[in-house]
Amino acid sequence: MVEFARYYINFIREFFANIGGFFKRLFEAFADLFFNEVIDYLKNFITASATFTLLDWVMAFIVLLINLAFFLFLGLKIYQLVRRYVKFNKSEIEKDELLEEITFLNQKTIELIDEKNKILALKVAGIGGAAGIPQTEEEVEEEIKEELLGPSRFVKLAMVDRDYENTVTAIHMRDEDMINMNELVKRFINFSASKLGLFYDRKIISAFFAGMATSKTMILEGISGTGKTSLPYAMGKFFGHDSNIIAVQPSWRDRAEMIGYLNEFTKKFNETDFLKAIYETTYRDDICIIVLDEMNLARVEYYFAEFLSLLEMPDPDAWWVDVVPDTQPGDPKHLINGKILLPQNVWFVGTANKDDSTFTITDKVYDRATPIEINTKAAYIDAPQTEGVMISNDYLQDLFRQANKDHSMSIKALEHLEKLDAFITTNFKVTFGNRIMKQIRAFVPVFVACGGTEYEALDYMVARKIFRKFESLNLPFLQNEINDLSSLIDRLFGRNVFVECQAYLNSIKKQF
Repeated sequence: MVEFARYYINFIREFFANIGGFFKRLFEAFADLFFNEVIDYLKNFITASATFTLLDWVMAFIVLLINLAFFLFLGLKIYQLVRRYVKFNKSEIEKDELLEEITFLNQKTIELIDEKNKILALKVAGIGGAAGIPQTEEEVEEEIKEELLGPSRFVKLAMVDRDYENTVTAIHMRDEDMINMNELVKRFINFSASKLGLFYDRKIISAFFAGMATSKTMILEGISGTGKTSLPYAMGKFFGHDSNIIAVQPSWRDRAEMIGYLNEFTKKFNETDFLKAIYETTYRDDICIIVLDEMNLARVEYYFAEFLSLLEMPDPDAWWVDVVPDTQPGDPKHLINGKILLPQNVWFVGTANKDDSTFTITDKVYDRATPIEINTKAAYIDAPQTEGVMISNDYLQDLFRQANKDHSMSIKALEHLEKLDAFITTNFKVTFGNRIMKQIRAFVPVFVACGGTEYEALDYMVARKIFRKFESLNLPFLQNEINDLSSLIDRLFGRNVFVECQAYLNSIKKQF
């Protein structure tokens, strides 16, 4: 036993001595490579350089730089690998901690749901006074909703289904409501003045109705306090169906902010007022207006891009709005395969201020919408007491079609418009395009039917759809072209006819 112990102790000493010797030799090798032999390297280089020519020195300098760059690159790569390894380990640790936290929150959510169900059960039992638990009217109403609607993941939309259940929404028009576009404009102006104390001039209202015939999206822009939001509000009152005013938030970054999203924890859909508003339009036959108030507080092309593209599709039967990827029992009636078909009787009206707190509305949005500028308040109107109208969307569309038939653009106006387009395309590299021409052809007849003139409508559209694009040009270098354009407009359409366009060009000239 003593001999084995002596052997084992010697073995351990020898083993650790070998390990120490290994690291000692390794350290000495590194020392020889990077420190001890450096002097020998320098002596050898000095000895060899005694016979160097000029070309040899140049070559030596280049090789030295290459070697130095190589070692720096090697050191940098080692540093990056070490840093990436440390970062990866850190992210893995954070991921594990996050998963643990999610598991904990899921467990807490389940516990809270169970607790809520127990409380609701006690409250339901206490409605008749059995449990003696006092309840507010809101609590009783929520219980009744849950009992009637069942476990739907769309509470607000299910309530819309219930509100319109067994309700007749067809519009039965009265004889006094069957009026033409010109009478419709006058009646609205008198209605808003007498009933709401809001005053608008004929041109703005004519442009609004013509805009409805042109696009499903309109933009009311201008300085604050000129009645941009009150105009669609008054329109809703006028047509007997209040407009839905949705306040755009600066945090909106995508469609989910506007429509809502499915909460994976609760399995409920976080519905927005916007989603409820468009779903309600599927039940109605009258005029429905949804207002995106202060729409440029966030980037419009981020959260509204899908609707801009959707509303441009020529087939209205393809206007499907994706909400959820599937359909489940208890989903709203008009949610088909997780989608809502956007009806023809809805218009989206956005209001926009131009100041430092808002984003610039891009050409993609402007090209697809009808812009209406409101920068001044209309004068007081002593209007007689006037009632609103009750008209269906089909009747309004018939008015638009009749206007297009009765007041289609004249050949002379089209020819002058083509000459103007050719001049602007050549000198400013801006063109009308098929989309804008289609909008002009739809806008002008309805504007004329509302009591305006053909050139007044053209002036309005060219100033807002074409000249607005000049803002992206280097205008100080286009002074001659601006002057020539102003002269061409007077020659084609007459002096003092294109008031809006000339006013815009004059504002540009003041910047020179």
